[in-house]
Amino acid sequence: MMIVAKVTSKGQVTIPKKVRDRLGVHPGEDVGFEEKEGVVVISKAVTKSPFDKWVGKLAKLEGQKSDDLVKELRGQ
Repeated sequence: MMIVAKVTSKGQVTIPKKVRDRLGVHPGEDVGFEEKEGVVVISKAVTKSPFDKWVGKLAKLEGQKSDDLVKELRGQ
């Protein structure tokens, strides 16, 4: 089944909800367009790793032993 969307005078297209849901695209995220054998393919563009937000979060724990951290968390 083909899903159709209109192109505005500014060249904009609203991505239909079924397509957004299938790609897992949310407001503010990027999509990519790539031509393959005469067909344009749209895909969710992953511009950075989802793990980037965690980089440096444990820096304050550097040098501590894991056993000591577990004991501290358990209140021992």
